[in-house]
Amino acid sequence: MTPPRSGHTDTFARDHLPPAGQWPVLEFTTELLRYPERLNAAVELIDRPTEVFGPDRPALRTPDGEVWTYGELRQRSDQVAQVLVEDFGLVPGNRVLLRSPNNPWAVAAWLGVLKAGGIAVCTMAALRARELGPIVAKTRPAVALVDHRYLDEVLTVRDTTAPGLAVVAHGGPSPEDLTGRAGRKSGRFAAVDTAAEDVALFGPTSGTTGVPKITVHFHRDLLSIDNTFGKATLRLRPDDLVACTAPFAFTFGLGMLVVFTLRAGACAFLTEATTPVQLAGLVAEHGVTVLATAPTAYQQIVKSGELHRLAGLRCAVSAGEHIPRRLWEQLRAELGIAVIDGIGATELLHIFISAAGADIRPGATGRPVPGFRATVLDPDGAEAAPGVAGRLGVIGPVGCRYLDDERQANYVVNGWNVTGDTFVRDEDGYFWYQARSDDMIVSSGYNIAGPEVEAAIVTHPDVAETAVVAAPDPERGSVVCAFVVLRDGVAGGPAKAKEIQDHVKQLIAPYKYPREVRFTDALPRNPSGKLQHFKLRRIVQEKAVEGQA
Repeated sequence: MTPPRSGHTDTFARDHLPPAGQWPVLEFTTELLRYPERLNAAVELIDRPTEVFGPDRPALRTPDGEVWTYGELRQRSDQVAQVLVEDFGLVPGNRVLLRSPNNPWAVAAWLGVLKAGGIAVCTMAALRARELGPIVAKTRPAVALVDHRYLDEVLTVRDTTAPGLAVVAHGGPSPEDLTGRAGRKSGRFAAVDTAAEDVALFGPTSGTTGVPKITVHFHRDLLSIDNTFGKATLRLRPDDLVACTAPFAFTFGLGMLVVFTLRAGACAFLTEATTPVQLAGLVAEHGVTVLATAPTAYQQIVKSGELHRLAGLRCAVSAGEHIPRRLWEQLRAELGIAVIDGIGATELLHIFISAAGADIRPGATGRPVPGFRATVLDPDGAEAAPGVAGRLGVIGPVGCRYLDDERQANYVVNGWNVTGDTFVRDEDGYFWYQARSDDMIVSSGYNIAGPEVEAAIVTHPDVAETAVVAAPDPERGSVVCAFVVLRDGVAGGPAKAKEIQDHVKQLIAPYKYPREVRFTDALPRNPSGKLQHFKLRRIVQEKAVEGQA
């Protein structure tokens, strides 16, 4: 079948997709998942809702009282598109790096990139130059739109490895700031006529080696996550005020705060950096009706005694890691809310197994949302019988397509997206989470690649070698635990541990630092010299059991 005519002049994204034979099976099994050949997702996300719900309806709110209406967001996204095209010569298919905490200009920038036919490369504001560099090298952006408070790391990458990158700040006082440039534009921009299968988003995700994998998503994919989980399970209402702690660089946050919210005519409540307890206060103060966050945050709110501040919620979503049944039951008992649990992946953009309301079976993650199907695969890649644990496999309207990456073959097996999670499926089709089946450390909903942390620790001048594993933690699920061998003559202790932790925070995103540092004389290795992480995992597990005794 001949692919539809692309709207992209720059064919970089299409040229670096995996071979067709390595793609997962894609299925469009509901009426909502049938798309026209020509589609620009930004038109469907802001232009169409503005026409349906009216330009004066609030679209974005912040804790300090700033409010953007649908009309204002539409105008500013058009202005951003004008800046990109008229001031920086962006052509369809060019990539635009985005780096910002969750705020209104970040939303306008993202929508503007799509309207201009560009490809958004979303990155976390917390990333350091060491982590941004490989992303820039792999995606080759032409322009970077960056919150003015987070410029330094991007400028470092530009000056060292990407000299042609045009860096534009937003939110600052300069007339050359994106905000100032946009204010000089008319706000009238005809969105580029992209194909539904043109690439709209590059979503970086961390591999077990710390080398970024870049997930590739089409314009239609951005609508598909709403036409599955959004409409079938979440079911936002126009009068909802939606809060989510995940940054836009996590596609969970992008879906909750932008895609689902705008398509429903609802309003996003954007917070940049809040603790779970502070978040609970904001939920009560501003009348948030829908909250999405990780189980860790709900647990911390419970422990703080502030759970009553969530009493105004009509809906709560938990994702990023499995929510313990005891916590789920407590939230239902004290708030009267059946929390929506779900599993998603950056490779598939958002949640694909979940349940809501009467369909929830406490303790289970849920069943495939309409438009998806899932199974449990045995070690040979065949479908396992109910009750047998195995690797989760998923098929739906979206799927894994890594940008020019040999790891594509590891994620897609016989057409299935194999997520790296171990599940059991029961006779009724409910999926029950067992554990992660790869070596990622999942802490407070964040995926942290152990080897990446090891690479940062070992640059400390006093560290001879190190190994990182996950250590059980009652609040965060797991934390990064580093076993460290110091060079001869250097003593360990709390001061040295803190010194190493601070060193890591300067090199990689601070949330990745080892919360536990254990000094040891040697690391376990097999006869060939290979490090035996499993022995270290056994040590931390035994220590955790002793602590519970």
